[in-house]
Amino acid sequence: QVRLVESGGGLVQPGGSLRLSCAASGIILTINPMGWYRQAPGKERELVATITSGGTTNYADSVKDRFTISRDNAKNAVYLQMNSLKPEDTAVYYCNSPKVLTPDTTGRYRYLEVWGRGTLVTVSS
Repeated sequence: QVRLVESGGGLVQPGGSLRLSCAASGIILTINPMGWYRQAPGKERELVATITSGGTTNYADSVKDRFTISRDNAKNAVYLQMNSLKPEDTAVYYCNSPKVLTPDTTGRYRYLEVWGRGTLVTVSS
């Protein structure tokens, strides 16, 4: 069973920084792309950033120039460096991959979408 586990959330003051990490576990042939989404209280889940195994990145306009996504292909891990944090960045941040190639119980490889359980980021003074 493939799992994505996030870490690194917490409470930070406006203008501060946090680094989120997400590690994938299980039998994984490929996992691409990987990304971060967030959901603020009372709002829908939204894309934050994605990255392919080749390093191509995509960011939401609201986080461009403040957040940086990176990944370690050998570890099947993805990171999110968040700088100049604002109160509106407060949310639960979820790690995601829409295409994880993994064997099922019969041994056949198939693509799965996998979500982590999330890590809370609170930006407040």
